[in-house]
Amino acid sequence: MAIIVNLDVMLAKRKMRSKELAETVGITEANLSLLKSGKVKGVRFATLERICDALDCQPGDLLEFRPDA
Repeated sequence: MAIIVNLDVMLAKRKMRSKELAETVGITEANLSLLKSGKVKGVRFATLERICDALDCQPGDLLEFRPDA
């Protein structure tokens, strides 16, 4: 996959648990887990906005592009 989700890195930097972020953002822990693992096909901008707000970060801190080898 060319898009890498670094959500777990930001959670560690902010010392926040997935459960806390899921409650703050208003999504299930299961959906957050799928997002963290990169197993989703997309994410709504509204959800991304709430995640960035909760973690005090930019979308580029969460998403990274790596060309396939």
